[in-house]
Amino acid sequence: MASGRGRLLAVSDLHVGMADNKPVTDSLRPHTDEDWLIVAGDVAEVFADIEWALRLLAGRFARVIWTPGNHELWSPKGDPVQLRGVARYERLVELCRSLGVLTPEDPYARWQGPEGEVVIAPLFLLYDYSFTAPGTRTKEESLARAHETGVVCTDEFLLHPDPYPAVDDWCRERVAVTRERLDALGTDTPLVLASHWPLLREPTNVMWYPEFAQWCGTELTADWHTRYPVAAAVYGHLHIPRTTHHDGVRFEEVSIGYPREWRRRGHPRGLLRQILPTPEGD
Repeated sequence: MASGRGRLLAVSDLHVGMADNKPVTDSLRPHTDEDWLIVAGDVAEVFADIEWALRLLAGRFARVIWTPGNHELWSPKGDPVQLRGVARYERLVELCRSLGVLTPEDPYARWQGPEGEVVIAPLFLLYDYSFTAPGTRTKEESLARAHETGVVCTDEFLLHPDPYPAVDDWCRERVAVTRERLDALGTDTPLVLASHWPLLREPTNVMWYPEFAQWCGTELTADWHTRYPVAAAVYGHLHIPRTTHHDGVRFEEVSIGYPREWRRRGHPRGLLRQILPTPEGD
């Protein structure tokens, strides 16, 4: 448990496989020796790059908590680790544990700050295509529209759900398992929910290509920010870093994104987002 003198920080979408993003990641440092860091997915695609980044961060922060994004789950041809689906995820968990990094498969950590104790729950949930493209009602229609418009996520080619028949089957299993764990916590302690994908659809409404939303989450978690005592919800994936509020709950999109994106918009909120103590104005 943290002592209450540090900060809970978050970042996502480091994409260290891109040469210009590696020095950005190398620049990430805590404010104090007691700062904790949530890494909400998309560290990289290749195991060696993922290990480099997590080892670096684990050596600097008092505690690192990771949850996977879609990019870690890809099986690119250039990666010597050619595991797929659940087996790849399990190997990633093993890697994290060897580095002292917490994962969605570990007991949830408790962080003590000036506002009291919170439970930090890293969530691995995936997506089920229920954020359908405009004018469509089913997964099949939504995928067809995406292919028609040319807006198709690379997951369709590199993210394999083995042994599940499809990603949405894996998603439903992950949601069920995670909900059971969260239900068991009760309502006494506030939560920070950290997932790569947003818990509800609203954050995707500002995307330039609405067809891409189907790879961004699931309607099955749309009430989790009100079902549970959530102090803040952390996510990435969209590459639209910002703070929003939904039903009075603070949502933080904490991505770094691709070089072409951060060169254009800069980092107006800084590279690391403070989650707790609650920043003034949030």
